[in-house]
Amino acid sequence: MKAILITSRSVTIEQSNNAIYWSEQPYDILINGMVVVEQETRNVCSIYKLEPNTEYLVQVGDEQLKFTTERETVTLDIRDFHAKGDGMIDDTSAIQAAIMCCPTDGRVFIPKGTYLIKPIFLKSNIRIELAKGAKLLGETDRNKYPILPGRLPSEENPEKEYYFGTWEGKAESAFAGLITGMGVENVQIYGEGIIDGNANQSDWWENDLIKRIAWRPRGIFLNRCKNISLQGITCENTASWNQHCFFSKNINYIDMKLFNPEENPNTDGINPESCDTVNIIGCHFSCGDDCIAIKSGKAEMGQKLKTPCTHVVVRNCLMQHGHGAVTLGSEMSAGLIDITVAQCHFEMTDRGLRIKTQRGRGNLAVIDDVVFENISMDNVKSPLVINMFYKARINEPDTEYMYNPNPMPVDARTPYLGKFTFRNMEAENIEWSASKFWGLPEQPIESVTVENVTFSMKEEAEAGQSAMTLDGPMDCKIGLQFINVKEAYIKNVTVIGAVGEDYIFDNVGTHTVE
Repeated sequence: MKAILITSRSVTIEQSNNAIYWSEQPYDILINGMVVVEQETRNVCSIYKLEPNTEYLVQVGDEQLKFTTERETVTLDIRDFHAKGDGMIDDTSAIQAAIMCCPTDGRVFIPKGTYLIKPIFLKSNIRIELAKGAKLLGETDRNKYPILPGRLPSEENPEKEYYFGTWEGKAESAFAGLITGMGVENVQIYGEGIIDGNANQSDWWENDLIKRIAWRPRGIFLNRCKNISLQGITCENTASWNQHCFFSKNINYIDMKLFNPEENPNTDGINPESCDTVNIIGCHFSCGDDCIAIKSGKAEMGQKLKTPCTHVVVRNCLMQHGHGAVTLGSEMSAGLIDITVAQCHFEMTDRGLRIKTQRGRGNLAVIDDVVFENISMDNVKSPLVINMFYKARINEPDTEYMYNPNPMPVDARTPYLGKFTFRNMEAENIEWSASKFWGLPEQPIESVTVENVTFSMKEEAEAGQSAMTLDGPMDCKIGLQFINVKEAYIKNVTVIGAVGEDYIFDNVGTHTVE
C-alpha cells in the first residue's frame, strides 16, 4: 500500500494490487495499533481526525506504512467569523473573511452545519477542511453570482489577453464557480463534508443551450492554478460541470464523490482542460453527462495558446450513468497526450471510452499515447468509441465539410489520432456495439490495439448510435468495427452474442487477429 495524499489532518491510502476499484477482500486499517476503519472494501480509503506534524504507523494485515502529517500554523473556525450554518442566512462573507485572514499553511475549518453561500474565492497556501456533517449550499439566484468575463486585453501588450470565464472550449463570460481559484497555488480542500450546488432547487438547468446573463457556473473552477488537491469531499447538484481545472498544473482529485442527476445537461464530473499532470484516483461518479471529459479548447483557443492536456492518470474509480465514463474531447484543438486509465469499473454509462473530434479542430488537435487497462464494464451500451465525425447537439456551421464521408484535403484544420491500447478488460450486457473506431478517410486513426478483452452482448438489446454523428447509423449487438484505421492489432479477444461478424474492417491498412 502507499499514501497517495497527506494533509495536516488526513491521509489517503491506496492498496497496491491489480483489483478493479474494490479490494479482493475486506480489510481493517489500524493507525498506531488502533482500528480506525473496519471492513473497507475499496482500494482507496481516506482517514481523518489526525494531528498535524505527527508520525503515524498504518497497518493493513501484515503490511505497514509510516507517514508524517504536514505542519499547520493555525486553525480558523468560520464560526469565529460569524458564520451561522443554519442554511438560511448567507454565510459567504464570513467564510471569505476566514480564507483571506488565513496565514500560510493555516487551516480554515468548516464545522457541522449548512452554510448558504454565493461563490467563494480561494487564495494560495491554505487548507480548507469540511468536517463530517458540514455542507456548503449554493445560492439559487443567478443575479447574486459574480460574472467572470471571457477575456480582457492587456494594457501593456496589445498582443496579450487575460482569460477568466470559459464555456465549452471558448473564452466566454461565465458565472463564478461555487468555489473559484484564480491563479492560486498550494491549496488543499479536504474532509467528509459536502459542497451542494443546489441547482436542483433553481432554474440553472432550464434553457440550457441559452446564455442567460452569463454561462452556468461550475461546482469548483480552477483557472491557471498549481498544486491543488481535493480529497474526500462530496460535490453534487452543480449547475454545469462539477469540477473544471483550466490551464492548471499538478491537480489531484482523490477519493471524492461527484454526483449530479443523470438527466440534467452538461453536468460532467471532472473536466481537465489544457492542464499538465492531473491525478483522478479513488473517485465515485454518477453524472448527467460525461463522468470525466479531458479537453484542450476549440480551434481558436487551441491554435492560439497551444496548450495540450497532458499526463492524466485515472485509477481505481467507479463511473455510473452519464454519456461516457472517460471522454477525450470534443474540444481538443491543442491536443491530448499521455492518458492512462486503469483499475476502473464503468456501469450504466452510454459509452466506456469515448473519443470525439471532427474536421476543423485543427492540426494541433492530436490525441496520442492513450492506454486503458484492467477495466470492467457492465451495462455500458458501447464500451469503446473513437469518433472523428462527432456532432454535438448544438447547430454547427459547415456540416458538408465536417461530415462528408469522402476524403477531404489534409490541411491546418485536420485533427490527428495516434496510438490507442486497450487491454485486460471485460465488458458485459452490451447493447449497441463492442467498439467503433471511426477515423477520417484522409487521416485514418494511426493504431488501435485490443488485447485480452471479452465483450458479451445483452440478450434483450435496443439499437442506438454508438458514435454520435450527422445521420449516423444505429447499431445493435455489433462486434468490433474498424473504419479508416491504419493498423489494427487484435489478440485474445472474445465476442459473445454479436449479430454478424465479430470484426468489421472498412478501409483498414493492416489488421492482425490472433
